[in-house]
Formats: sequence, structure tokens, C-alpha cells
Amino acid sequence: MIVQAVLEETHTRTVRSCTWSPSGKLLATASFDATTAIWENVGGDFQCVSTLEGHENEVKSVSWNASESLLATCSRDKTVWIWEVMPGNEFECASVLQGHTQDVKMVKWHPTMDILFSCSYDNTIKVWAEDDTGDWHCIQTIGESSNGHSSTIWAISFNADGDKMVTCSDDLTLKVWEADIEGMRSGNDQVLWKHLSTLSGYHDRTIFSVHWSR
Repeated sequence: MIVQAVLEETHTRTVRSCTWSPSGKLLATASFDATTAIWENVGGDFQCVSTLEGHENEVKSVSWNASESLLATCSRDKTVWIWEVMPGNEFECASVLQGHTQDVKMVKWHPTMDILFSCSYDNTIKVWAEDDTGDWHCIQTIGESSNGHSSTIWAISFNADGDKMVTCSDDLTLKVWEADIEGMRSGNDQVLWKHLSTLSGYHDRTIFSVHWSR
């Protein structure tokens, strides 16, 4: 591999997360400087075309939805922000989601639907969906009482079909979850994610990242 570009002089602190948009046209980077930068490849030269501000503390994670119409960010300030992608590389805050009681570690859109997932230092996973009035709300909280993790949850990943999810944690386990994907596609926001299995005994320290092959 050959380095094609070095993106600098935008963030002033650690860059914690980066992700390509589904089309590959844009790159979003989340930083401890409390901003999210949007980069565009223009003739082989990457340019910062937008800087998203609003979080009070470090931005920990960033995620695009499948249609590239929405971007989600999360922060140490315990909030999740949903940004609507506007023409001309403009971004407008569509909603600020408050539900976690501690640092939010990751946000992840469902691979086929506009359902958002967040995981946190508060040991929970929250599932967010938009209602008929355009408001976003939490439709499920997965905690220890639901066979969830007993410590900080660091990452979330989905299989290609989107009917299974895996999470990883400080508690040294991976947990696999499943949901009725057809029920979700029909618009039933009462479909719950259920615990399928726990993988343990393989790692002896914190599991920070997990990713399902496609």
C-alpha cells in the first residue's frame, strides 16, 4: 500500500473514529476536540468541506446510515446527535438524543433500516427510531437484566442481513443478539432484540472492537 494523502490541520486533538460514507464520496472523522469533520475527495485531493460542532466533549464515534442521508455522532457528553445531510455538503442537526447516563462509546446504524444503536459506559445498548411525527426516541434499552453486559460496552456490529448484532465489552465477553427482521421491515417498532449467545473465555482483557464479515 502507498499513502495517498495525509489529512491534517483540521482537528486539534486525537481523532477517535473515521468512516467512509456508503458511496465512498465522503469521509467523516470524529475527534476529541469535540468536532466531526467531513472530507471530500476532489480530484485526488482531500478537502474538509464541513465541520460539525455541538458536542460539549470528545466525539467518540461517527456512523452513516445506508442511504447516506443521515449521520450520527456520540460523545463523552452522554448524548447522541443525528445530522441530516443537506445539499452542498451542509449538515443540519435533526435531533439530540439523551438517554445514556454515561459516556457514549459508539453509534451504529442498522445496515438496511434507519434504526440507530448506541452503546455506553453505562453498560447499556439503546435502540433509537423515528416516529410518525419525525421525533427520535428510544424504543429499547438492553441492559444486564436482559442478559446484557455487566460493564462498559465498546462496539457494535451487524451481519449483512441485519437480523443479528454482536457487541463487545469490558466484561471480557462478546454477546450475539437477534431480531425479527421481517417485523422490523414492516415498521413494527415493538420488535425487540433478544439475547442469542454469549462468547466468553477467549479474551482475558477488555474487548474493544468487533466486526462482522459481510
